[in-house]
Amino acid sequence: MLDSGTQDELAQAFVQFSVESGVLRFGEFKTKAGRMSPYFFNAGLFDDGAKLGRLAAFYAKRIVDSGIEFDMIFGPAYKGIPLGAAVAIELARLGRNVPFAYNRKEAKDHGEGGTLVGAPLKGQVLIVDDVMSAGTAARESIALIRAAGATASAVAIALDRQEMATEIGADGVQRDLPHSAVQYVRNTLGLQVCTIAQLTDLLQYLETRQNDPEVAQHGARVRAYRERYGVQ
Repeated sequence: MLDSGTQDELAQAFVQFSVESGVLRFGEFKTKAGRMSPYFFNAGLFDDGAKLGRLAAFYAKRIVDSGIEFDMIFGPAYKGIPLGAAVAIELARLGRNVPFAYNRKEAKDHGEGGTLVGAPLKGQVLIVDDVMSAGTAARESIALIRAAGATASAVAIALDRQEMATEIGADGVQRDLPHSAVQYVRNTLGLQVCTIAQLTDLLQYLETRQNDPEVAQHGARVRAYRERYGVQ
């Protein structure tokens, strides 16, 4: 991703697409961490063929431009399944045909059995998901991939919220951490992370919409949220 002082045209187009599709919404939403967020991103609302196809094009463009090396795609249950499949289709359309696999939440005790579906997990695996909240889903995917004898090399997500992750201490109290989920995956788990857009891109989008009161009114609240919970 580019730094916060540079406008990323792909990210700006993606944010606009997400807002227009009703996937990126403004208001008051409670996050998994219990914070009241002024915006919410729900990739499950890319809910028709045209939206999913365009979303996959954003992912594929960012993945190709990132230079990340991978041999196949893994889509973690549940939202990662259609995302990973759509991205695999778009990459094939662009001339990069790679195997695709996903997992079930519950093991199947008939047919082929197990929790993994699709191509065998081999080589360098790119995990495709929507967002990261705490890195928990990434850890689960890495464990599945390693158990199959492959290597998790990178994660591609749609939006990096650039906010502090949380943890529950031994005393049962939730605490803010000095790093984001994306930073945790990069620095602690050792995976590359490819993001279509970041919170800084959303703020830039809101700044360019000052002549649209319905959208611009949310800028101050999003900036205040970033000042309270944001990381660089």
